[in-house]
Amino acid sequence: MRKIVVSEFVTLDGVMEDPGGSEGTERGGWAFRFNRGSEGDKFKFDELVASDALLLGRTTYQAFAGAWPSRTDEFADKMNNIAKYVVSTTLEKADWTNSHIIKGNIAEEISKLKNQPGMDILVAGSGQLVDMLIENQLIDEYRLMVFPLILRRGKRLFKDGTVGVPLRLVEVKSVGSEGVVVLTYLAKEKMGEK
Repeated sequence: MRKIVVSEFVTLDGVMEDPGGSEGTERGGWAFRFNRGSEGDKFKFDELVASDALLLGRTTYQAFAGAWPSRTDEFADKMNNIAKYVVSTTLEKADWTNSHIIKGNIAEEISKLKNQPGMDILVAGSGQLVDMLIENQLIDEYRLMVFPLILRRGKRLFKDGTVGVPLRLVEVKSVGSEGVVVLTYLAKEKMGEK
């Protein structure tokens, strides 16, 4: 069975909204104000190479589809060619190379995708989608690149909900020279624990 891996840029107070600034929010672009160094770049590249699919919400998909096709490097080549599954009830077509729309019973469709043979399925951004995946206990691993910043405003990664998620910390890695830390957690139920 494939793993669903949620990989997010997040502030110390849990904000995940507009880290790159492409959404045009007042405080957007905060992630690129910090040096995550070659270690941070390698981390992002390695997790992409270990995946053969991206699972994205509509907003993140459209931001990525607007940015990546014009880029030409090894990371961009992988982003442009990897299978992309966009969860949306409103999107009519997905033109970015190798893109597929998931509609209908979304949790069931994602479970089917997860049960297919293959490598990791990587989720980036996509706050509403992450919330739905949490509610349906479909996430196997969380990788949080935490930036030393308190925004005090903006969409947070973990919203109030009905399902609690016990996690086990499996790796802590400092990247760059400005206090950016990568935390990797496994969902305990995915480890056979209750």
